[in-house]
Amino acid sequence: MTRVVTLMGAAGLSVLLAACGPVPRDVTQNDIDMLAVEIKGLGADVDPDEAARAAEIAYTYSLQLAEEYNVTDNPIIHNTKVNNGWRERGICVHWAEDIEARLNQEGFETLQIHRAIAEGSELRIDHSTAIISQKGDSLEEGVVLDPWRYGGLLFWSPTLADERYFWEPRLTVLSRKADAESGAVPAALLE
Repeated sequence: MTRVVTLMGAAGLSVLLAACGPVPRDVTQNDIDMLAVEIKGLGADVDPDEAARAAEIAYTYSLQLAEEYNVTDNPIIHNTKVNNGWRERGICVHWAEDIEARLNQEGFETLQIHRAIAEGSELRIDHSTAIISQKGDSLEEGVVLDPWRYGGLLFWSPTLADERYFWEPRLTVLSRKADAESGAVPAALLE
Protein backbone atom coordinates (compact mmCIF):
# COMPACT_ATOMS: atom_id res chain seq x y z
CA MET A 1 0.00 0.00 0.00
CA THR A 2 2.80 2.43 0.89
CA ARG A 3 4.46 1.72 -2.45
CA VAL A 4 1.20 2.55 -4.30
CA VAL A 5 0.83 5.84 -2.40
CA THR A 6 4.48 6.69 -3.13
CA LEU A 7 4.02 5.94 -6.82
CA MET A 8 0.84 8.03 -6.93
CA GLY A 9 2.62 10.89 -5.19
CA ALA A 10 5.52 10.70 -7.62
CA ALA A 11 3.13 10.66 -10.58
CA GLY A 12 1.27 13.68 -9.18
CA LEU A 13 4.54 15.54 -8.65
CA SER A 14 5.59 14.75 -12.23
CA VAL A 15 2.33 16.15 -13.59
CA LEU A 16 2.70 19.28 -11.43
CA LEU A 17 6.28 19.86 -12.53
CA ALA A 18 5.37 19.34 -16.19
CA ALA A 19 2.63 21.95 -15.83
CA CYS A 20 5.16 24.40 -14.39
CA GLY A 21 7.68 23.86 -17.20
CA PRO A 22 8.26 26.05 -20.20
CA VAL A 23 5.66 26.16 -22.95
CA PRO A 24 6.65 24.90 -26.38
CA ARG A 25 6.88 27.80 -28.82
CA ASP A 26 6.27 26.15 -32.18
CA VAL A 27 4.57 28.51 -34.63
CA THR A 28 3.62 27.53 -38.15
CA GLN A 29 2.74 29.63 -41.16
CA ASN A 30 -0.75 28.18 -40.79
CA ASP A 31 -1.01 29.71 -37.28
CA ILE A 32 -0.05 33.11 -38.69
CA ASP A 33 -2.42 32.74 -41.65
CA MET A 34 -5.35 31.85 -39.37
CA LEU A 35 -4.77 34.99 -37.30
CA ALA A 36 -4.48 37.07 -40.48
CA VAL A 37 -7.86 35.75 -41.63
CA GLU A 38 -9.38 36.62 -38.23
CA ILE A 39 -7.94 40.15 -38.36
CA LYS A 40 -9.09 40.65 -41.96
CA GLY A 41 -12.54 39.50 -40.86
CA LEU A 42 -12.79 42.38 -38.38
CA GLY A 43 -14.36 44.50 -41.11
CA ALA A 44 -14.67 45.17 -44.81
CA ASP A 45 -12.28 48.12 -44.56
CA VAL A 46 -9.37 46.10 -43.13
CA ASP A 47 -6.51 45.95 -45.63
CA PRO A 48 -5.52 42.29 -46.20
CA ASP A 49 -1.82 43.22 -46.35
CA GLU A 50 -2.08 45.03 -43.02
CA ALA A 51 -3.90 42.03 -41.51
CA ALA A 52 -1.16 39.68 -42.73
CA ARG A 53 1.60 41.98 -41.46
CA ALA A 54 -0.09 42.39 -38.06
CA ALA A 55 -0.49 38.61 -37.68
CA GLU A 56 3.14 37.96 -38.63
CA ILE A 57 4.40 40.60 -36.19
CA ALA A 58 2.12 39.44 -33.37
CA TYR A 59 3.47 35.90 -33.58
CA THR A 60 7.13 36.58 -34.31
CA TYR A 61 7.50 39.52 -31.92
CA SER A 62 5.92 37.48 -29.11
CA LEU A 63 8.59 34.84 -29.62
CA GLN A 64 11.29 37.53 -29.74
CA LEU A 65 10.04 39.01 -26.46
CA ALA A 66 10.11 35.58 -24.82
CA GLU A 67 13.80 35.38 -25.71
CA GLU A 68 14.49 38.96 -24.58
CA TYR A 69 12.65 38.41 -21.29
CA ASN A 70 14.50 35.10 -20.82
CA VAL A 71 11.25 33.22 -20.24
CA THR A 72 12.13 29.67 -19.20
CA ASP A 73 9.08 28.82 -17.10
CA ASN A 74 5.33 29.18 -17.19
CA PRO A 75 4.00 32.76 -16.83
CA ILE A 76 3.19 32.61 -13.12
CA ILE A 77 6.67 31.41 -12.19
CA HIS A 78 8.22 34.00 -14.53
CA ASN A 79 6.10 36.70 -12.87
CA THR A 80 7.54 35.60 -9.52
CA LYS A 81 11.06 35.92 -10.94
CA VAL A 82 10.32 39.46 -12.18
CA ASN A 83 8.67 40.48 -8.92
CA ASN A 84 11.68 39.18 -6.96
CA GLY A 85 14.17 40.95 -9.22
CA TRP A 86 15.54 37.79 -10.84
CA ARG A 87 14.27 38.83 -14.28
CA GLU A 88 13.91 42.38 -15.55
CA ARG A 89 10.74 42.07 -17.65
CA GLY A 90 8.00 39.63 -18.55
CA ILE A 91 4.88 40.31 -16.49
CA CYS A 92 1.72 40.78 -18.54
CA VAL A 93 1.89 44.58 -18.59
CA HIS A 94 5.36 44.38 -20.18
CA TRP A 95 4.10 42.07 -22.92
CA ALA A 96 1.10 44.37 -23.54
CA GLU A 97 3.23 47.54 -23.65
CA ASP A 98 5.82 46.01 -25.95
CA ILE A 99 3.46 44.38 -28.44
CA GLU A 100 1.32 47.52 -28.58
CA ALA A 101 4.38 49.68 -29.25
CA ARG A 102 5.70 47.29 -31.92
CA LEU A 103 2.38 47.07 -33.77
CA ASN A 104 1.93 50.85 -33.58
CA GLN A 105 5.31 51.28 -35.31
CA GLU A 106 3.67 49.93 -38.45
CA GLY A 107 1.42 52.97 -38.85
CA PHE A 108 -1.57 50.86 -39.81
CA GLU A 109 -4.26 52.81 -41.63
CA THR A 110 -7.07 50.27 -41.27
CA LEU A 111 -6.22 48.73 -37.90
CA GLN A 112 -6.11 50.09 -34.35
CA ILE A 113 -4.31 48.77 -31.28
CA HIS A 114 -6.00 49.01 -27.88
CA ARG A 115 -4.73 48.31 -24.39
CA ALA A 116 -7.01 46.38 -22.10
CA ILE A 117 -7.11 45.13 -18.54
CA ALA A 118 -9.13 42.30 -17.06
CA GLU A 119 -9.60 43.33 -13.47
CA GLY A 120 -8.68 40.77 -10.86
CA SER A 121 -10.82 39.05 -8.29
CA GLU A 122 -10.19 37.13 -5.08
CA LEU A 123 -8.61 34.35 -7.12
CA ARG A 124 -6.92 36.35 -9.88
CA ILE A 125 -4.69 39.37 -10.25
CA ASP A 126 -5.27 42.02 -12.91
CA HIS A 127 -4.17 40.99 -16.39
CA SER A 128 -3.12 43.31 -19.24
CA THR A 129 -3.09 42.72 -22.98
CA ALA A 130 -3.21 44.35 -26.39
CA ILE A 131 -6.23 44.07 -28.65
CA ILE A 132 -6.37 44.77 -32.37
CA SER A 133 -9.51 46.02 -34.11
CA GLN A 134 -10.61 47.63 -37.32
CA LYS A 135 -9.77 51.34 -37.09
CA GLY A 136 -12.55 53.15 -35.23
CA ASP A 137 -14.02 50.02 -33.64
CA SER A 138 -14.03 49.33 -29.92
CA LEU A 139 -11.81 46.73 -28.28
CA GLU A 140 -14.89 44.56 -27.76
CA GLU A 141 -15.06 44.21 -31.55
CA GLY A 142 -11.40 43.24 -31.79
CA VAL A 143 -9.05 40.31 -31.30
CA VAL A 144 -7.07 39.75 -28.09
CA LEU A 145 -3.31 39.38 -28.68
CA ASP A 146 -1.99 37.85 -25.45
CA PRO A 147 1.58 36.50 -25.56
CA TRP A 148 1.88 36.38 -21.75
CA ARG A 149 -0.73 33.66 -21.26
CA TYR A 150 1.45 30.92 -22.75
CA GLY A 151 4.89 32.38 -22.05
CA GLY A 152 5.56 33.78 -25.52
CA LEU A 153 3.36 31.55 -27.65
CA LEU A 154 0.65 33.95 -28.78
CA PHE A 155 -2.90 33.35 -27.58
CA TRP A 156 -5.53 35.12 -29.66
CA SER A 157 -9.29 35.17 -29.63
CA PRO A 158 -12.12 37.53 -30.50
CA THR A 159 -12.40 39.72 -27.41
CA LEU A 160 -15.89 38.64 -26.44
CA ALA A 161 -15.07 34.96 -27.01
CA ASP A 162 -12.19 34.97 -24.51
CA GLU A 163 -13.66 32.76 -21.80
CA ARG A 164 -10.87 33.42 -19.32
CA TYR A 165 -10.98 37.22 -19.03
CA PHE A 166 -13.45 40.10 -19.24
CA TRP A 167 -11.52 42.87 -21.03
CA GLU A 168 -12.10 46.58 -20.47
CA PRO A 169 -10.23 49.63 -21.78
CA ARG A 170 -7.07 50.13 -19.74
CA LEU A 171 -7.86 53.74 -18.83
CA THR A 172 -11.37 52.80 -17.64
CA VAL A 173 -9.96 50.27 -15.17
CA LEU A 174 -7.13 52.54 -14.00
CA SER A 175 -9.57 55.43 -13.48
CA ARG A 176 -11.92 53.22 -11.47
CA LYS A 177 -9.00 52.03 -9.31
CA ALA A 178 -7.78 55.59 -8.76
CA ASP A 179 -11.28 56.67 -7.71
CA ALA A 180 -11.54 53.73 -5.31
CA GLU A 181 -8.15 54.50 -3.77
CA SER A 182 -8.90 58.20 -3.31
CA GLY A 183 -12.33 57.55 -1.87
CA ALA A 184 -13.89 59.74 -4.55
CA VAL A 185 -17.39 58.86 -5.65
CA PRO A 186 -17.34 57.92 -9.37
CA ALA A 187 -19.22 60.43 -11.50
CA ALA A 188 -21.52 57.70 -12.81
CA LEU A 189 -22.88 57.14 -9.29
CA LEU A 190 -23.69 60.83 -8.87
CA GLU A 191 -26.10 60.88 -11.81
